[in-house]
Amino acid sequence: MDDKDIMSRISELIDTEHELRRQLQAGELSTAQERERLRSAEEALDQCWDLLRQRRAKREFGESPEDSAARPVSEVEGYQQ
Repeated sequence: MDDKDIMSRISELIDTEHELRRQLQAGELSTAQERERLRSAEEALDQCWDLLRQRRAKREFGESPEDSAARPVSEVEGYQQ
């Protein structure tokens, strides 16, 4: 997966978040359903952003961005901003 693919996936996940919120407001989803699906989308989004940052850092320091890999949700979600 290259940077363009990652950015495309990020865009899809953001669209998913917006759609879930729209469905909740329209009464098409319960709050619990929205929360669960939203959590899943947000975790995938965090993984994508992390992978993109890894690739950019490797490139900046003369390493191959292809050596980057998605980290587990448990690791990415444990980061502090």
